[in-house]
Amino acid sequence: MSMTQWNKQARKVLKGAKISNDFFNIQAFEDSNFPIKIPLEYAQLIDKNNPNDPLLKQVMPQASMDRIGFSQAPLNDEENSPIAGLIHKYTNRVLLITSQVCAIHCQYCFRQNFNYTEHDAMSNWSEIEQYIQADKKVNEVILSGGDPLSLSDDKLENLIKNIENIKHINTIRVHTRSAVVMPSRITSELANLLKLTRLKVVMVFHINHSQELSAEFIQQINKLKDLTLLNQAVLLKGVNDHADTLKNLSLDLFKVGILPYYLHMLDHVSGAERYFVEDEVALKLHQQLKSELSGYLVPKLVRDEGKSSKSWLL
Repeated sequence: MSMTQWNKQARKVLKGAKISNDFFNIQAFEDSNFPIKIPLEYAQLIDKNNPNDPLLKQVMPQASMDRIGFSQAPLNDEENSPIAGLIHKYTNRVLLITSQVCAIHCQYCFRQNFNYTEHDAMSNWSEIEQYIQADKKVNEVILSGGDPLSLSDDKLENLIKNIENIKHINTIRVHTRSAVVMPSRITSELANLLKLTRLKVVMVFHINHSQELSAEFIQQINKLKDLTLLNQAVLLKGVNDHADTLKNLSLDLFKVGILPYYLHMLDHVSGAERYFVEDEVALKLHQQLKSELSGYLVPKLVRDEGKSSKSWLL
């Protein structure tokens, strides 16, 4: 699809409780602090007759619950931002906030309260470039947001070319949820610009359930077969907190050329309390995966605590 076509798809979105309730013929949606936003391509994968549909549960707000340790900014990203629009927590890599926009609002999103206005890598590139140029230990740049694929192909190409000019950078990583929930975003132009860069490109999808692997997504990612394709999922109560669900996700990902990479424990952002899975349960699930899957299909079970590296749960 051309850029014009995916932009048209991006405007086909359910916003707010009334429109969402009308679409699903229910009265379960209520507006909350984090606005409801569901792309039509994703909404059409949801079983309207199943109130416990795992995709529906990810986008439906619910009242906050009292649970100790949850906060507005659980990872303290802004404390690890020496330059506006850049987060530097890990020695060899930096993360750029390339956009404040994502195609979908997942109700467990840890950046739902992030101050995007003051952290825009695109408008602050000059300072960011100087920062990266000065630190030769950095060899990888991660594009995040929001979602970097909310940018046009032209803007992405310009950003990648700017990164290419920093000689000690050899890898670029693209973190995306939008490509999953709106597969039309995977354009031929996007695939070509990622193929032609001198940088090693790693695409990290965010897929939590096999039901999200739509026929169109599977078809579209064939355009990206020359890249390293990984997946990171979040362990979510009521969505994927069963061994068979996680096992099938790993197997289905591998069938389409994506390797399971991380299984994240929930980031403790206020409003996401209902998704919380206890460590004991998570470890038991992970042990079941290790006993039933080949090692390369078992994602690392990790928690991000805002430190210099992610914590593995063993």
